Amino acid sequence: MLELSLIETLAAGGLALFAGFATVRRVSFLRRYNVPAAVIGGLLVALLVTFARVSELLVITFDTSLQTALNTAFFTSIGLSASFSLLRAGSGQALLFLILASAFAVVQSLIGIGVAVAFGEHPLLGVLMSSTALAGGPATALAFAPQFSAAGVPAAESVAIASAMAGIVLGGLAGGPIATRLLERHQLRSGHVVRAEHAVRSVVVSPPVSREEANALAAPDDTPSEEDGIRDTLKALMILLVAMAIGGWLSKGLAAAGVTLPGYVGAMLVGALLRNLDDATGWLKIPHETAANAGMVCLTLFLTIALMNLKLWELAALALPLFMNLLLQVIAVALVCWWLVFRVMGRDYDAVVMTGGFTGFMLGTTANAMAVMRTLVERFGPAPRAFFGGAHRGGFFIDFSNAIIITTFLNLLG
Repeated sequence: MLELSLIETLAAGGLALFAGFATVRRVSFLRRYNVPAAVIGGLLVALLVTFARVSELLVITFDTSLQTALNTAFFTSIGLSASFSLLRAGSGQALLFLILASAFAVVQSLIGIGVAVAFGEHPLLGVLMSSTALAGGPATALAFAPQFSAAGVPAAESVAIASAMAGIVLGGLAGGPIATRLLERHQLRSGHVVRAEHAVRSVVVSPPVSREEANALAAPDDTPSEEDGIRDTLKALMILLVAMAIGGWLSKGLAAAGVTLPGYVGAMLVGALLRNLDDATGWLKIPHETAANAGMVCLTLFLTIALMNLKLWELAALALPLFMNLLLQVIAVALVCWWLVFRVMGRDYDAVVMTGGFTGFMLGTTANAMAVMRTLVERFGPAPRAFFGGAHRGGFFIDFSNAIIITTFLNLLG
């Protein structure tokens, strides 16, 4: 038996992550459907661990004690990015998109529950393999997996990542065809003069400058110094840690009141409170880009380590319910996009692009949604309202509403 310490586990996670980057870079299928490198790297290690176990060569275990803190840090950064003024932007389109996505997340859970009950499984299995893994994505699914496991769902972590991975692929596959069919059916095109496929990039030719002028342009007086960069990094980390600490107290208080929540929700709510307080007063001057980057680093490490520890041999008995649920979820997304999302979002070209993004959000990840929308505008023309008014902003807040939906089902059915 090989037991890896905390440092050894982090080192293995780092190596797995860069193996994932290399694999995604070389495999066009993975690039096309925006499969995260952390997912690929972690799964490669999980496959090796499974092979070693099944062949009785070696049993490998990891120290995952840092996993919870990394996950909480990521969702705290999500909270710090949740500006309500951002949600209000876009003449109500963002809020409308969020309402549609939240309502469909409930529908996803009900479909999943129906499939689970039909196969004689725990109803919460349906919630886990639907809105938790699909609308939530790998990070949300793995964050909630311990709560589902404690409620009696078998192989919760393995089900979570299997459903999330399949959703990422299906979100990339389904979004483009659904949107393209809508464009053809309603004969819609971009209303902007510049078409994406005919756009010409303008080139500005600057007059020659002296060496002194070039140096001045390259390093203007107001360029942030190295000390400023260090200070911003420290500030972002401290705000993340403070929000995590206060959020931990909040989560403990809610748990004492009998409310089932994953540990990160309290920190995410505190992060959102700090962000909007800062928007209103300017007291904290949060370095948002630095905080977001720190959160993404934590997410990447969390996903890699969590996936390395998956017990893939537990999935065999649940393969049929997983397949049936995914089939029904794709059909449901297509119907809702065709008959509801397109009409509610305006019945125009931008609405079609948002519909493509909706498919990506509800089956995969934000990266899926943005990739589908980029593909559409590259082929058919710009859709600024779709990117900056509706899907981008409204979809950004789905993690908040989805956490409430998942928690509600956990408390009702757990």
